Amino acid sequence: MARIFKNKPGFMYSRKSVVFPFTSTRSIETLAFEEARSPSHKPIPDYSAFVLHGLMGSARNWRSFSRNLASSLSTFSPPSDWKMVLVDLRNHGRSAGLPGLNPPHDIPSAANDVANLVKSQGWSWPDVVLGHSMGGKVALQYAMSCSRGDYGTSAKLPKQLWVLDSVPGIVNPEETSGEVEKVLETLKGIPKTIPSRKWLVDHLTNLGFSRSLSEWLGTNLKKSGEQETFTFNLDAIIQMFDSYREMDYWPLLEHPPKGMEIVIVRAENSDRWDPHVTQRLERIDGKKGDESEGKVSVVVLPKSGHWVHVDNPKGLLEMVTPKMASIV
Repeated sequence: MARIFKNKPGFMYSRKSVVFPFTSTRSIETLAFEEARSPSHKPIPDYSAFVLHGLMGSARNWRSFSRNLASSLSTFSPPSDWKMVLVDLRNHGRSAGLPGLNPPHDIPSAANDVANLVKSQGWSWPDVVLGHSMGGKVALQYAMSCSRGDYGTSAKLPKQLWVLDSVPGIVNPEETSGEVEKVLETLKGIPKTIPSRKWLVDHLTNLGFSRSLSEWLGTNLKKSGEQETFTFNLDAIIQMFDSYREMDYWPLLEHPPKGMEIVIVRAENSDRWDPHVTQRLERIDGKKGDESEGKVSVVVLPKSGHWVHVDNPKGLLEMVTPKMASIV
């Protein structure tokens, strides 16, 4: 049953996890999610957007930005009513441990979960999908699978796909800072039950991790009796991270499906981008397409590191709002 609550006046959220029935007698529970939308007299919004978080993140990381985006779109010209669906990807947030989200724990499976969520709710297919970091690759896989017909004949491509500071090709560990690998290796050595959030933050900072990163990881804890445990499934998350590094969506960017625009947002101060990757993106961005294919555009978010919704949410909002409004 949905839990519905008011976060701010005029904005309604609902938290849900749902059962998706197959033709057999077995049922499978799909992803947990939250909804955010601006006030409207319409029972069903005109448009919908899915928001996909990154590795070791959750839907709640994107609540504030999604609420502000819905509000911004409702007052932009022309005004439009949007539903934002904030998804907890498999092994993350309230989706961690749900039955039915079986291996393999990889990017294609995560994208398929999103499609199953649409079907289970009887929704229209989303007009826009936004994905940050690992969620960006889930979004790319979702679009590619839609275009191939993997989700059935009823599936429709999103009109826009936003890939937020996510490298679209194979990620070479030698070309990264290695921070994520260090975090995962460290978490493997931490007890399954943790005395408190403060203990975790202090422990991680003493190991050399930044205070901000340590506190963010602390937001992934949940109460377990007198102690706390991580909300995510660490072993499965490591498998998802490996899949994230291995998946290659350059072919999709080279030949985007007709009727869809892919927007790659590179954070100006992000450490995730190797020069040869940015150069390849610039070539794709400058390529003149024809009517038989979709469009790819590349934009740089100034004054932002990898955490775009935290470092420069206003700049990101000003970048996303007019383009999303253009499909109305």
